[in-house]
Amino acid sequence: MSEFVDNLTWKSRWVLRRNAILGSPAFQRWASRTPFIRLIARRRAAAQFDMIAGFVYTQILTAFVEAELIPYLQSGLRTVDAIVQFAGLEEDATVRLLKAGQSLKICESPQPGMWTLGEAGAPLSANKGAMAMIRHHHLLYTDLARPLALLGQGRQTETALSAYWTYASKTESDAGAEGYSALMAATQPMVSEQILDAYDFAQHRRILDIGGGSGAFSTAVAASACQLKIGIFDLPGVIAEAEKRLGRDSISADFTLHPGSFKETPIPQGYDLITLVRILHDHDDAVCSALLSKVYAALPYGGRLLVVEPMADTPTAQPMGEAYFGMYLWAMGSGRPRSSQETSAMLRNAGFTTIKPVKTALPIITRAIVAIK
Repeated sequence: MSEFVDNLTWKSRWVLRRNAILGSPAFQRWASRTPFIRLIARRRAAAQFDMIAGFVYTQILTAFVEAELIPYLQSGLRTVDAIVQFAGLEEDATVRLLKAGQSLKICESPQPGMWTLGEAGAPLSANKGAMAMIRHHHLLYTDLARPLALLGQGRQTETALSAYWTYASKTESDAGAEGYSALMAATQPMVSEQILDAYDFAQHRRILDIGGGSGAFSTAVAASACQLKIGIFDLPGVIAEAEKRLGRDSISADFTLHPGSFKETPIPQGYDLITLVRILHDHDDAVCSALLSKVYAALPYGGRLLVVEPMADTPTAQPMGEAYFGMYLWAMGSGRPRSSQETSAMLRNAGFTTIKPVKTALPIITRAIVAIK
């Protein structure tokens, strides 16, 4: 039972009773043999096995992505011999991978000897950002190889992820910015699409994107509201990448690049909208609180702050918040997933009084909050 038996709420009592029943071998045998109930038991058993085998599933997907099989199968039906030659594997290994992928609906064989993408693989072929994250996940898997050791060492020890996301390390540096800037640029379109459909940027005159990277989000905004003047504020090494990208893409919008660290450098003023796109959840509470106060001070009265990121309390996607981002950010050594209520509370503490959610079509990808000074 509980250490505080006299203080148990009805929910605690119910949970303890439920667990005692579900954990009973006798109940499990009864449930597996009873009509109707056994359907529920089978679904729960399958879900439990999926949790156990989840790492293997992700590695199968990783193999498809690293072998470039997603775009290869997307273009039409392929024979096993052609796939063998393309993947550079022995036939037995290729068939084993294809059958494993078919079980996960990454690929399928609509007729004997012929293969193409499945229901899960087809939409993935159009999502370059997701595939970029899959390629990058080997760093996370390295850090999570011994999860208790990772949790036990605290957040001061360098990890594969903290070395990659150099701005999150304890000795902040913009060295290596090119690598993570490219990943952020690759994953930004799926975020940009959601927020551009949900928020009217044309109501503003000047926008500052803090932590704007190489400018992927800013250029998407500029394309939707070409009259805007846009500033990008990021570490000097990242701003150098933005200069390369903006010049290479021949962007005609009015951009101003501000090199600096928001931990140390004052926030540029003169902007009526400031955006924080996937910034807060990458940093610890003290850093976020200080940043939000600086943003509040930099905005004119009536100016707005737009926070865009995945949030921990997203309905039907709770594991994305507390499980995936919870462990990812722990391994990175900085930040934590926050609920919309927690983010709103931090905004109020910074001085914002009008705080509103912005509804997006796919909250699992990103959610948004607008705060008005």
